[in-house]
Amino acid sequence: MDKSIVVFFSHAGDNYAVGNIEVGNTKIVADYISELTGAEQFEIVTHKYDGMAYTPLINLAKEEAKNGELPEYEGDVDLSQYDTVFIGGPIWWGSYPQVMFSFFKKHANDLKGKTLIPFTTHEGSGLANCVEDVKDAFPGANVTEGFSIYGHEVRSSKAKVEKWLKNFE
Repeated sequence: MDKSIVVFFSHAGDNYAVGNIEVGNTKIVADYISELTGAEQFEIVTHKYDGMAYTPLINLAKEEAKNGELPEYEGDVDLSQYDTVFIGGPIWWGSYPQVMFSFFKKHANDLKGKTLIPFTTHEGSGLANCVEDVKDAFPGANVTEGFSIYGHEVRSSKAKVEKWLKNFE
């Protein structure tokens, strides 16, 4: 695989179906991808959701999506050196969390000609609108079919991620 990076947002703490977790489901998948492909990582980090119980969190996420809010995140990354960008996050109200759209907006012109590979963790939503949202956010990029995995399966499903990644060899 060409030079690649995994850009992702993951939520630790109170999560649906898996309870209170120290490492978010999407982070685990991102780690599998990096381990299996050698991809670097950039984690989209915001402290806006720290310590929130599941129900207040999803209510806030719903309001953010409805209002088109773009929460701030920490740090940044130069994507020009990468050919392939894996883009991952949980599904919150039909797509990625709004903080990811903050990242998308900032990097809207940085990924022309790059290969973008969406992936999600979920508890029944699959990919939801993520592939289309990535295509919309990054016109001129080659957006592949995405990959989704149940959050409650990630800790025991490295083989599923490995099987999916074979599509890109």
